[in-house]
Amino acid sequence: MPRLFTGLEIPAEIGQTLSNLRGGLPGARWIDPENYHVTLRFIGDIDGLWANEIATMLFRVNRKPFEVKLQGLSSFGGRKPRAVVAAVEPSRPLIELQAELERMMQRMGLNPEGRKFTPHVTLARLHDASSQDVADYLSVRGYFPSRSFMADRFVLFSSRASTGGGPYVVEDSYDLCA
Repeated sequence: MPRLFTGLEIPAEIGQTLSNLRGGLPGARWIDPENYHVTLRFIGDIDGLWANEIATMLFRVNRKPFEVKLQGLSSFGGRKPRAVVAAVEPSRPLIELQAELERMMQRMGLNPEGRKFTPHVTLARLHDASSQDVADYLSVRGYFPSRSFMADRFVLFSSRASTGGGPYVVEDSYDLCA
């Protein structure tokens, strides 16, 4: 049963820039740059028939390419930090694409996504990292010059059941060209 999600791929040159921020944080499990992405909609463990229906339905998305801007690092989890992420500016086209995908998945009978959409690229998953260690890391590495790229497609990713971080496989891609 594949575990599926939709997302935006991160261009290799931006992935390389982000990978240079790795290291210097105890308890961090760094994500490989080839697995960097912006999750649009987590779908979950789906049987093959549903996976095919979802893959086919996604071709109905009719959106224009748009700019994606990464700016600075932050963490998720507050006092118990669980991830270090590169923040993605929540532009209108990005929010609208994510909302359309959310509506499609709900129309297919999937439960609504439980978390508010906060666009980001996960750089590291944290295990037993103290909030002070994370704050220290962010104070040293948290700022980097904004990087932008044009999103001209989104993809349907699959992953094996794991604690996250890949490897991810592109199952299908959907051009943005309205």
